[in-house]
Amino acid sequence: MTQSPTLPMTKRDLLSMIGKSAGATAMYMAMSSFGQAQASTFKGPIKLEGDPRGASVLVLGAGVAGMTAAYELEKAGYKVQVLEYNDRVGGRSWTLRGGDTYTELGGATQHCTFAPGNYINPGPWRIPTEHGGLVHYCKLFGVGLEPFQQNNYNAYLHSTKAFGGVPQRYKTIQADYYGHVSELLAKAVKKSALDDAVTAEDQAILLESLRSWGALDKDLKYVKGNASAGRRGWEKGPGGGLTAVPIPSEPLDMHTVLNSGLWRAIGGNLAVEHQYAIFQPAGGMDSIARGFDKAVGHMVRLNSKVTAIKQDARGVTVEYLDTRSGAKLTAKADYCLCCIPLSILSQIEVQVGDSLGSAITSIPYLPGLKVGLEFKRRFWEQDEQIYGGITSTDLPIGQISYPSYGYGSQGPGVLLGAYANGAYAYEFTTLSPAERVQRALAFGSQIHAQYQSEFLNGVAVGWHRVPWTQGCFAIWTEESRAQHYRNLCQMDGRVLLAGEHASYIGGWQEGGITSALDAIGRLHQRVLAS
Repeated sequence: MTQSPTLPMTKRDLLSMIGKSAGATAMYMAMSSFGQAQASTFKGPIKLEGDPRGASVLVLGAGVAGMTAAYELEKAGYKVQVLEYNDRVGGRSWTLRGGDTYTELGGATQHCTFAPGNYINPGPWRIPTEHGGLVHYCKLFGVGLEPFQQNNYNAYLHSTKAFGGVPQRYKTIQADYYGHVSELLAKAVKKSALDDAVTAEDQAILLESLRSWGALDKDLKYVKGNASAGRRGWEKGPGGGLTAVPIPSEPLDMHTVLNSGLWRAIGGNLAVEHQYAIFQPAGGMDSIARGFDKAVGHMVRLNSKVTAIKQDARGVTVEYLDTRSGAKLTAKADYCLCCIPLSILSQIEVQVGDSLGSAITSIPYLPGLKVGLEFKRRFWEQDEQIYGGITSTDLPIGQISYPSYGYGSQGPGVLLGAYANGAYAYEFTTLSPAERVQRALAFGSQIHAQYQSEFLNGVAVGWHRVPWTQGCFAIWTEESRAQHYRNLCQMDGRVLLAGEHASYIGGWQEGGITSALDAIGRLHQRVLAS
């Protein structure tokens, strides 16, 4: 069989390959390196200087983007009204706890029965310190932040195809991968294979750095010993008295490490958004919504389903339905800032030009699923010494995330038992919510044997079945950004869009905030100029 000539791999080809082999989340992380998911541009509070002379703005959607815009516009002197579909503010900044009820598309209703103090965040669950806009508003509205444990070396990496399906500690795989790579590089340096890239003066420094980074021995080899065991874990750890002497563990050989594929999970924790420090709002992500609500709640009309957005030279008229009474109502303003997700906006009559209209209907949303599982006790801490962090797996559940609050507490505990996306999310949501929970339980039992005996209850949210978003977040490609992004963000008559979908920080609340600030800044200039 003849070998086909090797063709250059495009970014699109690479992202597609990553998506097929490791899922949409891994693909999203890879997109970051291509400048498609960039760091926040937030530089400090916005200053809307100049008198808007009583201009009015209708904001659609009381998620973080809409609430940010409403707060800053009112502060600058605008008359602001916000229409929100739900009976609460916050949008995807949402928390489920005991006593809550949630009904998805199709009519399935779940009643959360978590013990007091336990909760799950079906949507956003982390706040990187790089997201200065969100951190600013948390401080401004008194939202308490606490550390979120992203990377825990004592959590697991798991593959059904490696080690007979037995999960491996993160620290073991990372130490062995770094160690073998360091040894290979050291050999290359000693054989002068890198002379074109490394000067003679730098070679000694590079070798010493490889010894440190890879925990190599005096001969620059990654072998069983105190150096490697200090990274990957001991066969018998150091102690006191006559049994104090530690016994180093035996590293996995390079072939085993590479072929396990578990090294794929290491790179994700090197992304800027996942580096320390990462925060979470104390008490649940809806603490952010409550903080904003104190400042903008008086402007928000809840239970208001937008059905049409119309505009003319004089202003904007929005038709909406009161979801409680069934009454058909209208709201008018000089301008409209629409923060409704494109997955919903594309189903609404919107009077805009072809360029914006095409952009609205061209951007798909990621299907996603999160499952919260409550157990009788925090066995991951008590039995396995895992305090926070994330276990990654090739099972359809994708991840298990351990709570970053209540460490060491007695009684029931809740963990994120699945964070699946793409085809797996669709597959899960062909089942009833109760069956999704049971399936997550069955898969997770392959990692934690305690699952079945310790399980109490659970909830399962499939984001493409959430009535007010029908998807997790907007998915952009290089091609769609080139074709539609500027059109999506440009003002069309008296209508302007904002939200994570109108940002380069997709899937994060920071994207919604920076998008809203950019939009109202341009809107303000338009008002002053007119």
